[in-house]
Amino acid sequence: MLWSAVRDGDAGAFKALYEAYADVLYRYGLRFFDDEDTVKDCMHDLFVDLHRYHRNLSPAVNIRFYLLGAFRRKLHEARRKASLIRFGAPAEMPFLIEFDVEQQLVENERQQAMLRQLAAALSRLPSRQKEVLYLRYNCDLGYEEVAEIMKISIPTCRTLAYRAIQQLREQVKTAPMYLIAACLLALSRG
Repeated sequence: MLWSAVRDGDAGAFKALYEAYADVLYRYGLRFFDDEDTVKDCMHDLFVDLHRYHRNLSPAVNIRFYLLGAFRRKLHEARRKASLIRFGAPAEMPFLIEFDVEQQLVENERQQAMLRQLAAALSRLPSRQKEVLYLRYNCDLGYEEVAEIMKISIPTCRTLAYRAIQQLREQVKTAPMYLIAACLLALSRG
């Protein structure tokens, strides 16, 4: 019903949409830019476009999926423009993940050391692998949706996730799988 009201141009629906998804989009944007103003500008542009072109929006969509995909395109466009201004050529967009070990409720020093190792291993993953893990485990999207957002094939998406988890397991051989899973779920808190 919310999406239908947005498509009809209802100002209250736009406000509700923004309030429901602004935090998710903002946290996702900070994974690409450490500049909060750029992230906010991209969010603003996204919602302005939604309002401007509300009559052309698809009638049946997964709102979270649609917004994340559209926002990612806005972020890439901002990165491309910034790269052209600074260097004359677009650069690959990094995907940042910060891991806050203190948020884990682990009392044992050995487990804390493993978490630090795991956090370091996570930070060494390539940007695309970090992004797949973030979208898959933090945003609760399926491989099909992650693949579409990232403009990659579903097998490539699965391979990136598999390789990321394998790389994490290799770098922290002593960490049990449940600890790696907890680490992936903690991505939203970083």
